[in-house]
Amino acid sequence: MSIISWIILGLLAGAIAKVLLPGRDPGGIIGTTLIGIVGAFIGGWLSSRYLDRPISNDFYDTATWVAAVGGSLVLLIAYRLLFGNSRERR
Repeated sequence: MSIISWIILGLLAGAIAKVLLPGRDPGGIIGTTLIGIVGAFIGGWLSSRYLDRPISNDFYDTATWVAAVGGSLVLLIAYRLLFGNSRERR
């Protein structure tokens, strides 16, 4: 897949992660979108590196989507744990 495909996949993975973890995020929609893009890259890399699953050139590969959404979920949870209460303290 090209870099543009990974960005689109990340945008969609971030949206799916947001639907699976509703609530207020400290970064809003832009932060969630960026987390989705980074999560797609990290999930794909971890999947290919440690699970011995090569990255497919097909955009509609189920394993690639699961890795991207999983990476986005992990990053979104970590982001909420680190920065989630910053608005409440002010």
